[in-house]
Amino acid sequence: MAERNPGIVLDLDWLNNVRINKPAVFKRAEELKTRRSVKKNYQIAWMLRAVTCIDLTTLSGDDTFTNVQRLCFKAKYPIREDLLKAVNMHDKGITTGAVCVYPSRVCDAVKALKEAGALHIPVASVATGFPAGQTHFKIRLAEIKLAVEDGATEIDIVINRAYALGGNWQGVYDELKAFRDACGPAHMKSILATGELGSLTNVYKASLVAMMAGSDFIKTSTGKEGVNAILPVGLVMVRAIREYYKRTGFKVGFKPAGGIRTAKDSCVWLSLMKEELGEEWMKPNLFRIGASSLLGDIERQMYHSVTGRYAASFEFAMA
Repeated sequence: MAERNPGIVLDLDWLNNVRINKPAVFKRAEELKTRRSVKKNYQIAWMLRAVTCIDLTTLSGDDTFTNVQRLCFKAKYPIREDLLKAVNMHDKGITTGAVCVYPSRVCDAVKALKEAGALHIPVASVATGFPAGQTHFKIRLAEIKLAVEDGATEIDIVINRAYALGGNWQGVYDELKAFRDACGPAHMKSILATGELGSLTNVYKASLVAMMAGSDFIKTSTGKEGVNAILPVGLVMVRAIREYYKRTGFKVGFKPAGGIRTAKDSCVWLSLMKEELGEEWMKPNLFRIGASSLLGDIERQMYHSVTGRYAASFEFAMA
């Protein structure tokens, strides 16, 4: 695995020189969205790759141990074994990239994965006052530390949108540095909440600041905003990742989240990673998809590919 991004000193000159060609961004995003998709065996391979990159997520007010347990079992066995056998992939150890839960459910997830014999699957916890980030700074720090103590190996934090919207990039950077320190060995995914940043220029700047502060991943959305993961924003973020890598030599991961519900959607996002960053960024150590319903559609599409017909919903286990 590549060396973790240690971050760099905040470079305000770099930020001040950011310029975004909005029409070009939207044109490129439309090309990715409308081009012919992969077919047949290639499609199956791409769908299975997408499965390995999913952060299988439950972030509901009525989460309990039972539904977290069910989620963890589905993370270990994401696709029906008979379908995997039909494509000769039953012995490849395919699991989702992680499970993602609220801090109070981390212990449940660790326990459930242990019961399932799947402790190798990472537990990701949202933190820092998710989704709004409007709690006291000390509480946000404490939330990270408690989640790590409970067994989370990845922390999805939210940036301070008030600082970002006000152009206080030093404030955003300082908070993220403190969050990174609080994470310790746990990897930090910085959620930019791009639907609330106001412009693509701010998205690019927020991406750079998050990486300068030592983020292991940058993530589009909490899934709770009015606009979540959309291709123009994703393109801007991965271009920022590419520029950061060229300047520093450190690789940072990318996680779109919110609104990615179909197998076709997941293949489009994988295409974005392949074409903009290369095949290395199509693997779970550098690419994740935050989703709750996507896996169900991938399994249905695989069923169709194998059997030639679409299955009824009751033919699949509930995630």
